[in-house]
Amino acid sequence: MRHSRRHKRNYSTMADINITNLVDVVLVLLIIFMISAPLLQSGIEVDLPKTRTAAISDEAQGIVVTLDSKGGIYIDDVWSRLEDFEEKLQAEMQKKNLSSVYLRGDSAVAYGNAIQLIARLKKMGIETLGLVTTPIEEKKSKR
Repeated sequence: MRHSRRHKRNYSTMADINITNLVDVVLVLLIIFMISAPLLQSGIEVDLPKTRTAAISDEAQGIVVTLDSKGGIYIDDVWSRLEDFEEKLQAEMQKKNLSSVYLRGDSAVAYGNAIQLIARLKKMGIETLGLVTTPIEEKKSKR
């Protein structure tokens, strides 16, 4: 004897939303962005000298020349030999249609090396030369 009893299933709507997967994805993306954000800054690591100067406006545009502690020269984060420096800088300035140069020099660079590089820039006819530094953090006095 066969019982052919059919069970009627009642489906009801589910009012809860499972957001566990969404939270997992968001946390993974947050971690990825936290790790990669510092890497988006300038690629050449230099310890800039600290000074009390006015900050450069964000609108200032120019080619960034970096002189690292080992004497390496970089034009917009691209390494350049000293022999080819003028040619590569001139080509970059024409490509970007800019005439200003900002010099980032490591604080450990010998003064003579920085002056030689500045002399090369002046010999090329560059009139607008900015020296990039890090502002000194002033301690607030308690009163």
